[in-house]
Amino acid sequence: MRVIFAMLLGAAASPAWACSDMEIWDYFMSMCMPLPMPGMPMKMAMLQGQAFFTQTFEEKPRGRSAFSIPNMFMADVGSSVGEHHYFNLEFMGTVEKWTFPRAGTPELLQVGEHQADGSPFFDAQHPHSSPIMGLTLSDTIAFDHAKDYAKLWFAPRGEAGDGPIAFMHRPTGRINPDAPLGHHIGQDVGHISSTVIGGSLQLARTTVALSTFHGTEPSPTRVDLPLGSPNSYAFRLTQAWTQSLFAMASAAYVKNPEWEFESRLWRYSASIYSEAQWPRGWTLHHALIWGLINGYNETSALNSFTEEFWLHKEACAFWGRVEELQRTPEELQIADITPVHKGKWVTAVTIGYVHKIVSEIGLGGSITKDFLPTEMQRPYGGNPLTAKIFVRVSTEKMWEL
Repeated sequence: MRVIFAMLLGAAASPAWACSDMEIWDYFMSMCMPLPMPGMPMKMAMLQGQAFFTQTFEEKPRGRSAFSIPNMFMADVGSSVGEHHYFNLEFMGTVEKWTFPRAGTPELLQVGEHQADGSPFFDAQHPHSSPIMGLTLSDTIAFDHAKDYAKLWFAPRGEAGDGPIAFMHRPTGRINPDAPLGHHIGQDVGHISSTVIGGSLQLARTTVALSTFHGTEPSPTRVDLPLGSPNSYAFRLTQAWTQSLFAMASAAYVKNPEWEFESRLWRYSASIYSEAQWPRGWTLHHALIWGLINGYNETSALNSFTEEFWLHKEACAFWGRVEELQRTPEELQIADITPVHKGKWVTAVTIGYVHKIVSEIGLGGSITKDFLPTEMQRPYGGNPLTAKIFVRVSTEKMWEL
């Protein structure tokens, strides 16, 4: 049993998604998880999390200077039952409601959700649902052949099963304190869905996942865990070619995503992930993501593209994100541009660096340059620049029970 636990711990800490013979790769969490095996009972617990103590400086007139603490933590406990089942309870939390400024953490061109007074967040990232960002009970059912398995799960709040790997889980996203600008444009907004019932099947290197869920997104300013009748659906296909290259595609029908008005929309995504070993011990992670929503707020279609990388070695980590997406004048609260619901292309380019001071603490910073179409530049004073400095605190622990 202790040998099994040591292999689990080593795989979870590894940046690769090559798991041991007693594990499977969890695409939702981007980490190795136990696979039940006859004659080898397993009980384990895990705790991981991170926080960015961030000071932001943005160019005016739209820019703000503010301090905020983006954060997340996850607790996980599981046990094998019989020879083919592994039951797992996962809690994902955050306290961003209390560590973000009232208007959200500054992020130019970011939109989504509403403040407590009903006004929309814009040029800011909203806090995630606090303190419960996710709560999921799952059963992994191993087959007798190789690593083929089925998984069933229920989440009062959790993964809807569409979109790419959520930004706080994928290697290229978790090193960055900012949520992607395409967060709500067909990308990873589904990671905090309500009342999710889902199942997946993995055969060889192909995984198919289906789920139903309640489409209304939780309010970031409320402390609650509402349940609703399933009225929305999601499908995701994952295909791995090697241990360091795989891709995803998804589609979801979502009813009434915004609580203040009735609507129906479709979310689509496609993404590809890779890892490569470079000379002199460097490792490169890369992600390329496309998202699309139809029927959002009287807009026929909005697209988003995100490219991320994370190049690291020992204490050094370089990272970056390039985003190209469509924003409407209404989303950005620009009143003198018509039509207000027509998407216009904006671009954000970010480069950052984190240096590990001790094992769980790093000092970092980033520079972001935004590029807007000419008619949108006046409220922003041109193409604004953002600088951030932060201390990143992260941890990952596992225990045998």
